[in-house]
Amino acid sequence: MTIGIIGSGALGSNVARALAQKGRAAIIANKRGPESLKDLVGELGNTITAGTVAEAAAADIVVLAMPWVALEDVLSGLSDWNGRIVIDGTNPVLFLDPDSPDAKDPANPLAAYGIKAADIGDRHSSAIVADLVPGARVVKAFNHLDVNVLPHPEAAGGQRVLFYSGDDADAKAQVRTILEATGFLPIDLGTLDIGGPLASLPFGPLATHNFVRI
Repeated sequence: MTIGIIGSGALGSNVARALAQKGRAAIIANKRGPESLKDLVGELGNTITAGTVAEAAAADIVVLAMPWVALEDVLSGLSDWNGRIVIDGTNPVLFLDPDSPDAKDPANPLAAYGIKAADIGDRHSSAIVADLVPGARVVKAFNHLDVNVLPHPEAAGGQRVLFYSGDDADAKAQVRTILEATGFLPIDLGTLDIGGPLASLPFGPLATHNFVRI
């Protein structure tokens, strides 16, 4: 089972750290190319390698870890998912320029955090992601916690909870195996239509909750 990570920002790099700490191999990529990841892979050791977006996307399990605004641009150049598993770690939020009017908008409850909710109409975000990866088996995971805790699955003498959801039982079982291998306690929230909105930032009722099983 090969793992690819598309995106090397806070989410992608911390997923890579979580995998590296347990000796799990993965290829990580961004739009700037492998050379831009030299320092990161040097930090993480020999289980994490840098590659192109196409190389990461060819893995058996592909983690989407790029900003919401980059999804369509990055994924439009990829095709032939052929039943492979895509882990949707994204959230429909937009990062704001601190000097922009949006960052000072009193009607935006998230302005203090430097973000605002993307307008996705009446659909939930993973349904949109699924349309961008036709033929893939989509599982929502890695999206509801502060990304900085992902390399630290053990807390307060117990295990952090990671929620996941999806429509394909085999795909969910394989993702669960990865979550368990990295030290988390996985909790299945059901189908994408149910679990996706529950754990999705910014307004999902389970988003940002840092549960620990003691």
